[in-house]
Amino acid sequence: MKLTIHVTLKSGVLDPQGKAIEHALSGLGFAGVHGARVGKLIELEVDDGTSDADVDAMCRKLLANTVIENYRIQRA
Repeated sequence: MKLTIHVTLKSGVLDPQGKAIEHALSGLGFAGVHGARVGKLIELEVDDGTSDADVDAMCRKLLANTVIENYRIQRA
């Protein structure tokens, strides 16, 4: 089974990569870009019997820093 894990910074957490993207786009002449946020997309192939609890544990223990990041699991 294929899983897609979307990891994003929690609101209020400073995103220096997002700010760099905003600055670079402005420098390229793209005006009006605000609030850029950078996250991660992780694709996993797991056995069909892998439980939701195991996938959640993978995210909490390794794939996302739950202090500053949120994650969303999408099963394909």
